[in-house]
Amino acid sequence: MEKMSETVIKPKSSLLEIDFKELWRNKDLFSMFVKRNIVTQYKQTILGPTWFFIQPALTTIMYMVVFGGIAGIPTDGLPQPMFYLAGIVCWQYFADCLTKTSSTFIDNQNIFGKVYFPRLIVPLSTVASNLVRMFIQFLLFVAVYVFYLIKGVHVEPNIYILLVPVLIIMLAGLSLGFGIIISSLTTKYRDLTILFNFIVQLWMYATPIIYPLSTMSPDRQWIMALNPLTSIIEAFKYGTMGVGTFNWAQLAYSFGFMVVLLAGGIVIFNKVQRTFMDTI
Repeated sequence: MEKMSETVIKPKSSLLEIDFKELWRNKDLFSMFVKRNIVTQYKQTILGPTWFFIQPALTTIMYMVVFGGIAGIPTDGLPQPMFYLAGIVCWQYFADCLTKTSSTFIDNQNIFGKVYFPRLIVPLSTVASNLVRMFIQFLLFVAVYVFYLIKGVHVEPNIYILLVPVLIIMLAGLSLGFGIIISSLTTKYRDLTILFNFIVQLWMYATPIIYPLSTMSPDRQWIMALNPLTSIIEAFKYGTMGVGTFNWAQLAYSFGFMVVLLAGGIVIFNKVQRTFMDTI
């Protein structure tokens, strides 16, 4: 008689534990979630994925009118579209991942309550699917970049451009860490959702997206550097365009911040996922 196989589901022995083998076994489910996130975002829209280009383009135009034209904020000698797009591409990826992962438990409570699978797959799929959107928007930045190069605008890309993949990983890690922490807390405290959306809006202005860090005094630059996104955005601009403030120590701080944040987020996430169905 053929012996039947069985799968045993048991609680994690440690809150910091991640079962990578289990995640790998569910790679098809991960792919399905990634595809779902991409397809459903603009399903039943007339322009479809074209919005990936339209949104950063309209945002750039608004920045040019308000911050470049009315406020007269300098852009480190670069054309405004190039300068703003560099920040928008990075910030939009971080903000999208953050806001979507921060509602993981609430948005997927029906699925979580019916079938077991590694819950971490959902926020990971969000981070992965948004990479597609970021890549498309990065192509827009490259197109604007090449346009101004042909026009003779002087930019100085350098060896630090090779750090771009690392910078993207850091953005993903920070958004995932913050997102799963907020998602875990909002299962019990729903007011945090409203407060969090407000904080994200203010966070952008505390990040050098619409202004160069070089325009600030050293004292203020030090305060701005406490924001882990600051060194990432500045390193991206410095590597691709040769402007901005690049600092290895600040970049190391952001990387360390990301590691600690992810570790703390995983602990909280693993703790909450055991009982969150009782509180939602």
